[in-house]
Amino acid sequence: MTVSRPERLLLATTNGGKLREIRAILGNLPLTLVTLADHPALPEPEETGLTFAENARLKALAYAGATGELTVAEDSGLEIDALDGEPGVRSARFNGESYPEKFATIGRMLGARGTDSSTARFVCALALTRPDGLVWETTGTVEGRLQLPARGHGGFGYDPIFYYPAYGRTLADVTDDEKAAVSHRGQAFRRLRSYLTS
Repeated sequence: MTVSRPERLLLATTNGGKLREIRAILGNLPLTLVTLADHPALPEPEETGLTFAENARLKALAYAGATGELTVAEDSGLEIDALDGEPGVRSARFNGESYPEKFATIGRMLGARGTDSSTARFVCALALTRPDGLVWETTGTVEGRLQLPARGHGGFGYDPIFYYPAYGRTLADVTDDEKAAVSHRGQAFRRLRSYLTS
């Protein structure tokens, strides 16, 4: 299945930080970007997948089916090697209401394993769908280290505890352009951009 000159693309997320990053990459494509705010009162599909890719497909297919739109959805999160890949697909729903609470939980979990750091990665799985099925998908990853306490005032989510060695800073302590150049979401959506324009 191929996409031929789409006119509209539904960005299936309500996360303001993600929308800002996605619009920066896709914003000047010759199509209209719409969001879930343009389709109010849609039920949020339950994320029952065991992988980022399964959840991305599930969300994209649900929203494409409900709206009739060409839809892109992503599922992303942080995998910490010393915690056997936690929080993984549960990153957004991980212990604690706020990210400082999540960071504290991670610190306690690492402490229980006798460490205060770990190799880690951000993963972003992306799925592009029409109401009748999957069109295209990809995954982006960025490797780094967990760094506590949190540092930096930019970014969002787990960025303040994700240290990117090549920059010598956390992803919350770099510019938006620097983050987009290396991030998991930046990689995935640049590939989508190439696909849509090829």
